[in-house]
Amino acid sequence: MRYLSLLLSFLISVPFSFPAGAQTSGKISLVIVEGDGAINNVRQRTAREPIVQVEDENHKPVAGAVVAFTLPSQGAGGTFAGGSRTLTIMSDSQGRAVARGFRPNSTQGQFQIRVNASLNGQTASAAITQTNALAAGAAAAAATAISAKLIIAIVAVGAAAAAGGVVAATHGGGSTPASPAPPSVVTAAPSVGTVGPPR
Repeated sequence: MRYLSLLLSFLISVPFSFPAGAQTSGKISLVIVEGDGAINNVRQRTAREPIVQVEDENHKPVAGAVVAFTLPSQGAGGTFAGGSRTLTIMSDSQGRAVARGFRPNSTQGQFQIRVNASLNGQTASAAITQTNALAAGAAAAAATAISAKLIIAIVAVGAAAAAGGVVAATHGGGSTPASPAPPSVVTAAPSVGTVGPPR
């Protein structure tokens, strides 16, 4: 009996802790993994799928949280599968939730995707900012064409300047010095006289 009371006293004095990875009712948070700052191609109706991760207060992934993605009701934005503007899914074993099937609409501009997560009465929210724009390829092609025209203009100006320098040098108006004339050689011949009677 004495041993039993000692054992109970020992168990009471030892603090109990949850094993690692156990779900607790602590505060949760949302971390944006992908999609923030993405530029969607409105011509091809392609977009980057938003991905978030639900974490607990120790920054560990939380599985089984309910995650809702909500798109704007008007203006730039898009739809999920079936034309819906809201998508609700559960976070996976890594705490991640992927908004699959997102397609941008044809309206250009910046917009926000609202994300809300909930688990055991705890909630967290975040906003993913994206932009709907024309095809990136068309913009790149326009930039390349402008660059090519600029290079051609620079080459033309450089060629004209070089040609002007050649003309100036040919007509003596340049700064190139004239080559000096070779020195003249003067030779003196000895004079030969004759001696005779005075005249």
